[in-house]
Amino acid sequence: MDSLFLVASFVFGAVIGSFLNVVIYRLPDRSRSIVFPPSHCPHCSAPIRWYDNIPMLSYLLLRGRCRSCGEPISPRYPLVELCMALLSAALYARFGAGITFACYFPFLAALLTIIFIDIDHQIIPDVISLPGILLGFALSFVNPQVSWQQSALGILLGGGVLYGIAAGYMLLTRREGMGGGDIKLLAMIGGFLGWQSLLYVIFASSLAGSVVGIGAMRIQGKGGRTRIPFGPFLALAAMSYLFFREDIMALWQAYLATAGKG
Repeated sequence: MDSLFLVASFVFGAVIGSFLNVVIYRLPDRSRSIVFPPSHCPHCSAPIRWYDNIPMLSYLLLRGRCRSCGEPISPRYPLVELCMALLSAALYARFGAGITFACYFPFLAALLTIIFIDIDHQIIPDVISLPGILLGFALSFVNPQVSWQQSALGILLGGGVLYGIAAGYMLLTRREGMGGGDIKLLAMIGGFLGWQSLLYVIFASSLAGSVVGIGAMRIQGKGGRTRIPFGPFLALAAMSYLFFREDIMALWQAYLATAGKG
């Protein structure tokens, strides 16, 4: 039975991932609706038939090309579907079917959407993060993983910490180092995961962002003017905390014990 539910969660995630592709593609353009028109080829605008819109499978059967015009289909589409399918299956494997799964599935879907939109456009839409903050707090009243007090403090500290960092960077350099979207995203993360997650999320995302940023500076040759989106690093750190919270806390306790002996 567990295997059946695991497969079902994978398929469910893939189906939602197919919808997320539409959101990722259309949401940054305010003139477009994520509902109308129905899915169509971005090259020839031909409507995509239902049998050509089966997550991942249709891409393989069509060999990555539109049935109508033969133009290549971006591998981004099956990648998003696969990522959401794996996240959904991992969520079921971690927490099982129940209220925790229901609380964190929309959180993971929002984070995945933010990752790809921020990579493409270097924006984090308020229409995702602001409702996400409210949803995270509302779900804290039924979420066994976080209390409403932890969620509320996570929202306040999450938004406040990054705002302080951004304001300090602006004062020192006279350049914007962090956008408002990142601040709202961390508030959303705090709302879903609680204030306890913030230290790890900030540390892990900053470390990963620094490593990637140094590499980007060397490749692009722009020095301090190199810009990379920070949202994906925050989102990935939040995902890792959700799935490996106990391991992270155990490592932290071991570090504190070692430091105390030293």
